[in-house]
Amino acid sequence: MQQKEDIGNRVMLCKDGKYRWIHEVNMFKNPSILFDVWKVLGITMLIVIVIVGFILVISGDLDVDGMLGMGKAMLITAAIMAVLSIIGYLVYALIAGGKYIVLFTLDEKEVVHQQMPRSAKKGQIIGDLAILAGLATGRMGTIGTGMLAKSHTSMTTTLSDVKRLTPCPRMNMIKVNETLSKNRVYVCKEDFFLVYNFLCEHCMNAKKA
Repeated sequence: MQQKEDIGNRVMLCKDGKYRWIHEVNMFKNPSILFDVWKVLGITMLIVIVIVGFILVISGDLDVDGMLGMGKAMLITAAIMAVLSIIGYLVYALIAGGKYIVLFTLDEKEVVHQQMPRSAKKGQIIGDLAILAGLATGRMGTIGTGMLAKSHTSMTTTLSDVKRLTPCPRMNMIKVNETLSKNRVYVCKEDFFLVYNFLCEHCMNAKKA
């Protein structure tokens, strides 16, 4: 990656040696968050099925009718949860204005995913990034602290702990997964493979899809 003076969703090399960029995810066109919810629900239901089945085997109550009844109940429950999750996702997307705004910070050791609140002005965030990128001098510490304070939620992934990298260029997304933690790095198509190759180089213990 080279240092750029492009401001906005393009990746910038900042004066502190870190790469930063903003990405706005259209929650209606890119439902990757909903897919993650479904995946968690599916794993949860699988665990429940295994536990209930084990209990029935131990008690000696597991038969064909019992298996069919349990399967039917699970399917109905899964359908209800899927519908509720879609409704909940759409409500959340409407509240958020259909946009999921994220500020990413990347260096050789970690990637930080910071969700910015809906009230944050993109122009103001971009202005702060310009200062961090070295397009203006002074106040770097103050601006960095201010940007952290604006973040709604923050997730840090240590690159040496990443177990799997999965590129999803159609969604402008790279899955950066540790053993018990999953991060999603969104980046514009112009810089997608720059960021992906950087992650591949520094996630030494990760399997690449």
